[in-house]
Amino acid sequence: MKLIYPIALTKIKGIGPRTARSIIEQGHNLADLFAYSKKDLMQVLGIRESIAEAIYNKSYMPACEKELAFIEKHQIQALWLEDENYPDRLRQCEDAPLVVYYKGNQPLNSTKVISIVGTRHATYYGQKICEDLLDAMNGIKDTLIVSGLAYGIDALAHRHALKNNMPTVAVLGHGLDRIYPASHRELATKMLDQGGLLTEFTSGTLPERNNFPMRNRIIAGMADVTIVVEAAIKGGALITAEMANSYNRDVCAFPGSIYEKSAEGTNYLIKTNRAHLIRGLQDLEYLMNWELSTGTIEKQLSLPLLALTKDQELLFTLIQQKGQLAIDYMIEFTKWPQSKLALILLELEMQSLIHALPGKQYKIVGQVEIQKN
Repeated sequence: MKLIYPIALTKIKGIGPRTARSIIEQGHNLADLFAYSKKDLMQVLGIRESIAEAIYNKSYMPACEKELAFIEKHQIQALWLEDENYPDRLRQCEDAPLVVYYKGNQPLNSTKVISIVGTRHATYYGQKICEDLLDAMNGIKDTLIVSGLAYGIDALAHRHALKNNMPTVAVLGHGLDRIYPASHRELATKMLDQGGLLTEFTSGTLPERNNFPMRNRIIAGMADVTIVVEAAIKGGALITAEMANSYNRDVCAFPGSIYEKSAEGTNYLIKTNRAHLIRGLQDLEYLMNWELSTGTIEKQLSLPLLALTKDQELLFTLIQQKGQLAIDYMIEFTKWPQSKLALILLELEMQSLIHALPGKQYKIVGQVEIQKN
């Protein structure tokens, strides 16, 4: 399909991401669609006359041709929803943009994609958290860091990812013919060598206020998990977290002082169960059930081997054999009182050997050498 047709669909007033996606999913050939009469458009698509007229009169085509010339001149990739290089996780979101524009050298479908967001007014505490987290990630393969190039935590996440030789992509709230804020131009240029810049907005689009919530949904939709480092009770970071939750993606937040405004948002997310509390990479890997990084493994191997009591060993072995087990089955098998079972489960969980799942299920997440008497 010629790229001009999906670009054209994004230029038509009255057709947003959901409507455009619906048209695609109905199996319509876009080239044929733009050849329909106004009457046919209304009948085939079931759209209002004003939208049919907007498609039919093709007043948007000069702008589309100009955009094609722009992306070709500047070696920009225009990825549309059915393109194999389109971000897979974003594609799963019902309001995903029909077309995204990407300039960079990093594939957008890494094994792990992590969005890091936060306040523009980061404290020393927030900066240290962000830096320590990314330092701990150094050496983890096929991981992409996503943020929004804004002042504060966003820019810090990009800079520290680059420092640790990790690919990082900034999602912009404007076209690729400019950088906002302008003071981040040098950072953005460096990212083109180790990541890239991505937007759904065509060239000439200004960084207007209404664009940034749209930008935030892409930050949330591209990632497996969104991490909020510091955030006020109102702001873009909380909007991003809310969108991630709406996509059934994981959200994590670092707790902060109850006296700091920069922690009001993160503490609120944790308090209302909108985010998991994390303290660092090990907590993140545990919550995401990711294979432990080399640094974490080395740290664990340096610890003394644990020995289990007979009751702990029995329960651990039982869960290990089944892979995942419900409490009801444990009670039936062990014949223990529920209070005793709850205590043993807590002991195993405190040693990071098992992990509680929804529906009163447990699974193994750690290994232990069982001391034989």
